Amino acid sequence: MSNIIKQEYSINRENYQERNGHRSFVIWLTGLSGSGKSTIANSLNRKLFSSGIQSIVLDGDNTRLGINKDLTFSKKDRAENIRRVSEIAKLFIDKGQVVITAFISPFEIDRMLAKEIISSNELIEVFIDCPIEECEKRDVKGLYQKARNGEIKDFTGVSSPFESPKNCDIRIESKKQNIEASVDQILEFLKTNSWLPID
Repeated sequence: MSNIIKQEYSINRENYQERNGHRSFVIWLTGLSGSGKSTIANSLNRKLFSSGIQSIVLDGDNTRLGINKDLTFSKKDRAENIRRVSEIAKLFIDKGQVVITAFISPFEIDRMLAKEIISSNELIEVFIDCPIEECEKRDVKGLYQKARNGEIKDFTGVSSPFESPKNCDIRIESKKQNIEASVDQILEFLKTNSWLPID
C-alpha cells in the first residue's frame, strides 16, 4: 500500500453539495429479510427524487448480483459485504449523493464498521423492526422455509442471529404501519433534524 497515494480532485464534496442545494449522507436501513427494507428504500428514493434531491439506492440483492457475487453468507463474508458497500456509499456521498442502503446487516460490529468507514456524523441508522413471524408471512420466495428445511445455510433469523441496533436513529415498526407512513417517518426526521431542505 506504500505506493498508493490518494488522488485529490478539483471538485470536492462541498462543491457538489452547494450545487445540489443539500447535504450528502447515508440512510442505512437494517432489518430481517422480509421486514420491508427494499420497499421502503425504493419509496423513499422516489419521494426524494420528486423533491429534487440527488439520491441513490444500494440494495443487498442487487449488489450480490454484481460487486459482491463472490461472497457467501458466512459471518466473515457478511462483514466483507458490508465493508464493500460502505466504501461504495462513501464514494457516492463524496459526489454529493444521498445514499439509501437496504441491507440486513445483522451484526452490530459490521454496522459499527460502516459508521467508521462512512463517519457516524454522515450515517443515519434506520431499524426496520418487524417480528420474524410477520417476515415469514411476507416471504413470497419461500426463503425462510428453505432455511428451516436446511436448504439455506447461515440464514438470518433462523440459523444465524440478528443483533437489533441498540441506539438507532429511527425505529420503524413495519408490521404496524404501511410503507407511506414509514417513509413519512424518515422524511420527518430528515426535515426536523435539518438533514434535507424538504417540504
